[in-house]
Amino acid sequence: MLEVVGLHKQYGGLVAVHEVSFTAGVGEMIGLLGPNGAGKTTTVSMIAGLLRPDRGEVRIAGGLVRSEADPIKRRMGLVPQELALHDELSARENLTLFGSLYDLSGAQLSSAIGRNLELVGLADRAKDRTGTFSGGMKRRLNLAAALLHDPQILLLDEPTVGVDPQSRNAIFSNLEHLKSLGKTLVYTTHYMEEAERLCDRIIIVDHGKVIANDTLEAVRRLVPGVNVLELEIENPGVGEWYAGVRSLPGVDGVEFEGASLRVRVRDLLEVTPWVLSWLREHGYRCAHLASQRADLETVFLTLTGRSVRNA
Repeated sequence: MLEVVGLHKQYGGLVAVHEVSFTAGVGEMIGLLGPNGAGKTTTVSMIAGLLRPDRGEVRIAGGLVRSEADPIKRRMGLVPQELALHDELSARENLTLFGSLYDLSGAQLSSAIGRNLELVGLADRAKDRTGTFSGGMKRRLNLAAALLHDPQILLLDEPTVGVDPQSRNAIFSNLEHLKSLGKTLVYTTHYMEEAERLCDRIIIVDHGKVIANDTLEAVRRLVPGVNVLELEIENPGVGEWYAGVRSLPGVDGVEFEGASLRVRVRDLLEVTPWVLSWLREHGYRCAHLASQRADLETVFLTLTGRSVRNA
């Protein structure tokens, strides 16, 4: 449904986005992740047509987006990082304004407003001034505005920044519902747990370049040694009795303390049987077995670095 090919954007000597390419299918949610200044918002802005790329192209359902006013862009909706609402207007008046920008009017606009206020849980606040809304309610209204023209593709640039847990869960439910309807979602966020919960595929950008683009499980495998197998040994030997475990394929490190043997492995499913077989063959008894797999935050920090960035 969405094809991004070689997007590139440079400001003087600073390359903000370098040859970014990816695809997103019908009913698929893509997580676009990266540190501050990695190029996420610039990429989303170029896809949405708010920023002209120096080179590269965007295709929607196979059709090339040729200009800012290209009619094919009506198949896209954008939930911007900054709230695009007028506090002095009511929720319904805000949606009426945005609907008119999509040339919606009359019964068609009224139906779209009612449907989307219901979706985001704000139907009972339709007549209330938006300035009285909480941050989470405004975020939900922001989402409703992007959905008025029933877009096939929805671009979401950090849509849960500063919201309360209840509103965040409501937004998650909205997005999962939209996925079930076959919408294509591109989601940028700094919250790794959100991407783990929602996204079918993870794209990590750093310094303007794509450094990972795959399913969550496949991205985890890009970082060896972050999966840990922990075993409680009843009859450990002396010295480095466990040295043989270190030599097994797929093992990246072994530590032993007290009765706990910690084995860092690349693939838990593949390597665990080998470790257990080695212990059994050498007469060691295991009283307890537990495993820890790398979460997305660990993978992200390993790939992009742990130092704080200010731009």
